[in-house]
Amino acid sequence: MNPTFAPLFAPLTFRSGVQLHNRLVMAPMTNFSSQPDGQVTDAEVAYYVRRSSGVGLVITACANVTANGQGFPGEIGAERDALIPSLQRLAQGIQAQGSKAVLQIFHGGRQCPPELVGGDVVSASAVPSDRPGSVVPRELSGAEVQEIVTAFGEATRRAIEAGYDGVEIHGANGYLIQQFFSPHSNRRTDRWGGDVQGRMAFPLAVVDAVQEAVRVHARRPFLVGYRFSPEEPETPGISMPDTLALLDALAAQELDYLHVSLMDYRSLPHTGDTSRPRLDTLLAHLDSRTPLIGVGSVWSADDALAVLGAGAALVALGRSLIVEPDWAQKVAGGQEAALRRELSADEQAQLVVPDPLWQAILKTPGWFPVVERA
Repeated sequence: MNPTFAPLFAPLTFRSGVQLHNRLVMAPMTNFSSQPDGQVTDAEVAYYVRRSSGVGLVITACANVTANGQGFPGEIGAERDALIPSLQRLAQGIQAQGSKAVLQIFHGGRQCPPELVGGDVVSASAVPSDRPGSVVPRELSGAEVQEIVTAFGEATRRAIEAGYDGVEIHGANGYLIQQFFSPHSNRRTDRWGGDVQGRMAFPLAVVDAVQEAVRVHARRPFLVGYRFSPEEPETPGISMPDTLALLDALAAQELDYLHVSLMDYRSLPHTGDTSRPRLDTLLAHLDSRTPLIGVGSVWSADDALAVLGAGAALVALGRSLIVEPDWAQKVAGGQEAALRRELSADEQAQLVVPDPLWQAILKTPGWFPVVERA
C-alpha cells in the first residue's frame, strides 16, 4: 500500500461499540431490484456481495417502513415481520464478506409514485414537489404522523432481528423526513410544523423511536446513523443555517454518525457562507461532536483522502464502487492508478449489476461515465 492512503484503512469504533476495519463505506444507492412484495432477489444479494469484501461498512438501498411509503418500484421492504427472512439474507450476504451491514430506512412521502401506494400519496402538508408531473399529496393527520414514527421503530426492530449491525435513518433527498423539515413542504401549524425548531420535531421523534427500539431489542452493539441533505433548490427551502440548527439537535442525540448527501464533496453552498465547500462548513460546525460520512463524486484515492483530510470520519463510495467493485482492494494493494473510472454497455455480468439498475444506468445520460469500447 502507498502509505499516503493508510488513513483510509484505519479502524474505527462507533459510540455504540460497532467496530469497522477501515473508513470506506458503500453508499446507499437505489437499485430497483427487489421483488414487488419487497423481498430481496438473488441478483440484488449478489450485487451487494460483490462490493462488500473491501469496505468496512455497507449501507443498503432504502427500505420502506410502511406500505404507503414505497418510493420506487423494486424497493427493499421492511414494513412487516414477514420480510425479516428476506432482510436477513441480505445482511448475511454482506457480513460474510467481512463488512458491517446497515439497513437504510425511510418513507417516500410526496415522492411516492401513486401506483405504488394505492393513489394515497402523503406528506407533511398538501404541497406538491416542484418536479414536473408531481401530484398534490394528502396532508397527514397528527395520528398518522405518530403511526409513521412508530413504524420507524418497528422497522428498526426488524433490522435487529434480521441481524443487521445498524440502521441509517434516511432524512435526505427530499423524502418524508426531509419534507417535514423543509419550509417548502411543511406548512403545518401544529406540533409538527412552524419555525425551524418545530419542523425538526418529526425527524427528532423518528430518532427517538429508533433509539428506543435499539435499547429494547438489541442484544449486541447496534449503530444508528442519520442522512441529511444540507440544502434544497426550492423557494422557500432548507438553507445551510437551517441544517446547522438541525445538526446541533442531532448531535445532542448522540448518534453513531451523520451522513451528508452531496453530489460532489467539493460543492459550494448557495445559502449561508458560500465561500467554502458545504462539507467544510458542516464539519467545522459539528466540531467532532458526531462522526460525519463524506460523499460525492469520490472516484480516486486522492478524492477519498481529501474527504478524510477535511475532517470526515468516513468516506462513502457510490457510483465509483459500481464501476469498480474492487476499489478498496486495489488501493490497499498499491494499485490506485488502476482504478476503473468508466463502464461500457457489455460489462453488466462482469460488474454484477442487476438488470433494473443496469438499465437505469444506460438510460440516464450523465449519471455514470458510460463509454463505447472497441
